[in-house]
Amino acid sequence: MRVVVATGNAGKVREIAEALGNLEAGGLGWQLEALNGLPLPEETGTTYEENAALKACAAAITTGLPALADDSGLEVAALNGQPGVYSARFGNRANDTERNVYLLEKLRGAADRRAKFVSVVILAYPDGHLETYRGELPGTLLEGPRGENGFGYDPLFVPDGETRTLAEMTVAEKRAISHRGRALAALMQAHEGGRPAPEVSQVE
Repeated sequence: MRVVVATGNAGKVREIAEALGNLEAGGLGWQLEALNGLPLPEETGTTYEENAALKACAAAITTGLPALADDSGLEVAALNGQPGVYSARFGNRANDTERNVYLLEKLRGAADRRAKFVSVVILAYPDGHLETYRGELPGTLLEGPRGENGFGYDPLFVPDGETRTLAEMTVAEKRAISHRGRALAALMQAHEGGRPAPEVSQVE
């Protein structure tokens, strides 16, 4: 089945493609396609589910194909769950490095450095049907970045049970435990590890 990945984030596309894999590797075997410059709606939702649905539905309607989108964020205990759905634009900072610096400034002197990553993945069909999957990854935030892999807040985040940050792990290691990986694993389980999704009507 052809599925559009409704994101402009190359890191997310790579993670999703690696997670879903191919049939020979026990994956779904879907043919994933990038948006190729098609615009996505502004993320105006107040929840991960709303933002993911906005993107997935827009892509499904525009392309006439099933579309996969996710919205994810970092929820920090000492900041009452911030930045949450605003993680990608936290503090109106322009890039990952600036957002990480801003987060560290906000946490300076904080005794509680607990946090969790949350991801909601939605598969939208052109006929309006939606499938929703959620994954979470709890952990602790460091006082400085470590690692060169990953993206976003990965260099600051040490998952529970680990001594390395997400940015110190390989793509495969991160995928095995990540919030997005867990949401995608739920999607794969729902489709029985390889069975294509139901046939869907196409937008005229």
